[in-house]
Amino acid sequence: MPLESGDVVVRSVDDDHWAVEEPLVYRGKRDRFVVPAGFLTDFATVPRLVVWLVPRFGRYTAAAILHDWLCTEGIRSGAVTSADADGLFRRVMRENGVPVVRRWLMWCGVRWGALVDAERRPGWWRSAPGVLGISVLAAPVVVPPGLVIGLALLVYAAVEAAVGFLTGSPRGDAGSFRT
Repeated sequence: MPLESGDVVVRSVDDDHWAVEEPLVYRGKRDRFVVPAGFLTDFATVPRLVVWLVPRFGRYTAAAILHDWLCTEGIRSGAVTSADADGLFRRVMRENGVPVVRRWLMWCGVRWGALVDAERRPGWWRSAPGVLGISVLAAPVVVPPGLVIGLALLVYAAVEAAVGFLTGSPRGDAGSFRT
């Protein structure tokens, strides 16, 4: 496997971010990339509406961390383009045994993400036919549950807000507990 480092070793920084504790090293045919210790990641950046299908971590965690690094430091340094970063993400997922449908859905997701990021957008149109094709094929499976989950999240947010208002606490808790 082209990941030269062993296990992914991270520590929690906050509710959404993790710091890489030991360098994550990937060696391809021509390139070698090192995600340094201390790099912050959120694992797979997955919209809340679809975490039922693609959790934020799994067999693809190392690929997601590498992708986060490539999309920041790799692009800034000129080591990769956005399309290269996304292609490497898909390749590392394949090498780590991520099933074909999941890795193509995740690739599609990161390409959509590139479209809305000015730094990652250049050249997006080259991948547009594949992204659009995968999106159309995935829509009947992804959209109906996403709508139900979206509605449920709205109801939950309304309940949180109401309880917070009634208790005078922005988080809805009753305040501090002393033991």
